[in-house]
Amino acid sequence: MWRQDHSFELPAHLIARRPSPVRGESRLLDVPLDGASEIRPFAALLESFRGDEVLVLNDTRVVPARVFGQKQTGGAIELLLTEVLGPGRVLAMVRGKKLRPGTLVRLPAAEGRLLNARGDGIFEIELRGVEDVYAWLETVGEVPLPPYLERAADADDKARYQTVFARHRGAVAAPTAGLHFTDELLQAIRDKGVLVHTLTLHVGLGTFLPLRGDDLDELQMHVERFEVPAETALAVRSGRPVIAVGTTVVRALEAHARDPEASSTQIFIREGFDFRVVDGLVTNFHLPESSLLLLVCAFAGRARVLDAYAQAVAAELRFFSYGDASLLRRPGGRWT
Repeated sequence: MWRQDHSFELPAHLIARRPSPVRGESRLLDVPLDGASEIRPFAALLESFRGDEVLVLNDTRVVPARVFGQKQTGGAIELLLTEVLGPGRVLAMVRGKKLRPGTLVRLPAAEGRLLNARGDGIFEIELRGVEDVYAWLETVGEVPLPPYLERAADADDKARYQTVFARHRGAVAAPTAGLHFTDELLQAIRDKGVLVHTLTLHVGLGTFLPLRGDDLDELQMHVERFEVPAETALAVRSGRPVIAVGTTVVRALEAHARDPEASSTQIFIREGFDFRVVDGLVTNFHLPESSLLLLVCAFAGRARVLDAYAQAVAAELRFFSYGDASLLRRPGGRWT
C-alpha cells in the first residue's frame, strides 16, 4: 500500500540528464501551506527569507568513486567505492561475474583483493599499492553519476556534480539540492540577515538502493556518517526557523537532535515522524516509491507533496539529481 501512496507518473523526458547550462539557472516550485504553488527562478528563493532564519547546507564533497578494472581471468568489473576504512582498505559495490572473497582484480595503478562480502554486492577490498585512497581516486576514478541518468560522466560533471561549498571528502552522491546555489546567492542570503551554517553528511550507497519490502515497519535504512559542528548545533537551537537544504540535512539534524553524540544514522523518516528541528526544506524532486519521497511527504504532507509533483510534471519541470527544486514548509513549524 505504501508504494501506491508514494508513486506518480513521470514522463521519461522530464528526467534531467544534464545540469542547467549555468549553475543557479534552474527553477523553484514554492509550495505554501495554503494556496497555490508558484514556479519561480531558483534565485528568487532569496525573497522567501524574512532574515531571521538559519539555513543549513551539507558540505560533503563527492569523490570520483567509480573505478573500472578486470579480474585476472579478463572479465570486466566495476567498483563503486562507498567508504574508506583505512589505508588501502575500502568498502565497495562490485559489479562483475563470479565474484567471491579472494578474487584478485587489476585496477588502474593498483591491484585489489576482494575480502569478506557484506551483501548486495558489497565487498571489503584490500587495495595493494594504495596508501591514500582519496588521492588515488582523484587520479583514476570517475564521478559516480546516478544510474537513472543512463550515461557516463564527462568533464562537465566533475564541477557541476559538486556544490560550490563542498569541503569534506566522502560522498558517493551529491547533496543535490545544494547544486543550485551560487556563491552570489549565498552571500545575498547572508546579507539579508539569515545565518548560513554547514554540517557534513556523507551521502552513501543507500541513495542508489531501492526500498525492498511491503511492510515499512520491517524496512531498515542504510547507515550514513555525519557530523554537526558545535556552531551549527548552537544556531539551530537559537529559536530561529531552520531551513534545510536537502534531505541529507534533515536526516543529520533530526538524528543529532535525538543523539548529539552520534556520528552515523539509520534514521527512517516517514509519515508520523516527530520533527524536532527543521521548519523548511529546499529539495529536488525525488524518485517515486523512494525513501526520499517518503521523507518529503512526512515533512510537508503527502497530499500537498503529490499535488505539487503533479503540478511540476504539468509544467515540465526537470526531475531528480540535475533537475529543478521545490521549497516546502512543515505544518506547525516556525516558518510560514
